[in-house]
Amino acid sequence: MAREWPMNHPSLNHPMDHHQTLQAHLASQGADADCAAVIEALADAARELARQIAIAPLSGVDEGAATVNTDGDIQKALDIVADNLMREALRRAPVAGILSEEGDRPETVNEAAPLCVAIDPLDGSSNLQNNISVGTIFSIRPRGRDVLSTFFEPGTAQRAAGFFVYGPQTCLVLAIDHRVDLYVLHPTLHEFILAKSGIRIPQDTPEFAINASNRRHWSGTVRNYVDECLSGAAGPRGRDFNMRWIASLVAEAYRILMRGGVFLYPADSRPGYREGRLRLVYEAHPMALIMEWAGGSASSGRARILELSARSPHQRAPLIMGDVRLVRDVDQLHEGVEPLFETSDAPLFARRGLFR
Repeated sequence: MAREWPMNHPSLNHPMDHHQTLQAHLASQGADADCAAVIEALADAARELARQIAIAPLSGVDEGAATVNTDGDIQKALDIVADNLMREALRRAPVAGILSEEGDRPETVNEAAPLCVAIDPLDGSSNLQNNISVGTIFSIRPRGRDVLSTFFEPGTAQRAAGFFVYGPQTCLVLAIDHRVDLYVLHPTLHEFILAKSGIRIPQDTPEFAINASNRRHWSGTVRNYVDECLSGAAGPRGRDFNMRWIASLVAEAYRILMRGGVFLYPADSRPGYREGRLRLVYEAHPMALIMEWAGGSASSGRARILELSARSPHQRAPLIMGDVRLVRDVDQLHEGVEPLFETSDAPLFARRGLFR
């Protein structure tokens, strides 16, 4: 039965008449039962993962030597813990297949089940030693003709998406039924409680996030945009901008949902970055759905992220997301400029380079 906690419950102290749990709110909004079951399974795993992250410095779970996953990324011990927790939870849900960042190919669970899940079990794990927020990103899709082909559908096929943030609070940002809601894990009830419904990205916040240390590798278009922002009120943007960079995708996305602004992780000239660095299926697609359903936008600089399809399970893509107006500003700078980075199989760009 869906649960609501009354105002006089001893563990609650808030000026609301009642607090809805994740389960209660999904039921009250008429969410699809299968989709709700998957979300609740992920929430169960996230509760345990939050506990493991909190005690990691004491338990020593993340003191072992780092390894490399199948896609060439550094893999910490907690990446494996997170992957196992999420897979175990999803195997108990109505899930046909799971695509995880930590696996080479999708895992078939139950081909008769109606849904598939793409997941980054522990985004930003390199930040753990610095006590910076990390998270879990997920995308829920209807099963297609088969499990593998499901993950090659465009982002518009997603049924729901979201991310957990393990930080000062453990939070769930959930995009479902064309709305975005925020839940917070209550520390004594151990339930995700609805904190804010119908999130909308604040508009016209003069703030951008990019890793400026990579400037020498950017295309001229990206450099031009950042230079215009840095030129302040006297420049073409006519405003003084703040610059942010947390190096944790979930933390960057959360800030945009709360404060506004724009986030850029462009393709650049480094080997392995010419198609972007973030994974399309379980990072860019879910973030794009969240941004759009919160009134924002997400682009590669040349195309709407949700309209892109992957060629491979771990396909990479550039990602520019946030305030519609700010994302549009970046897109407009790309118009009429041919891509700098030539690659024979890039799904996002034409063949010719900027100087050809």
